[in-house]
Amino acid sequence: MTLPDFLASTGVIILLIAFLLNMYKKLTAQSKAYTFMNFIGAVLCCTSSILIKFYPFVVLEAIWAIFALLSLFNVPRGTSRDKS
Repeated sequence: MTLPDFLASTGVIILLIAFLLNMYKKLTAQSKAYTFMNFIGAVLCCTSSILIKFYPFVVLEAIWAIFALLSLFNVPRGTSRDKS
């Protein structure tokens, strides 16, 4: 297995685990763990895509990673409450 294959496989596994945990209500889409898993998975897939020079996925995964990273710092956690 080449390095790009290993990185892509690991990244996809992390993304799928996050997805399944969300689907089975073990993690919410707003949880830091879910967002962190999306960030790490996207970074690994992006790195793999850079190594094999597959630029459409570089763009996709880079944007995914950027938004996951921003979400880690900007999205309020927990339940939202209306303060009217």
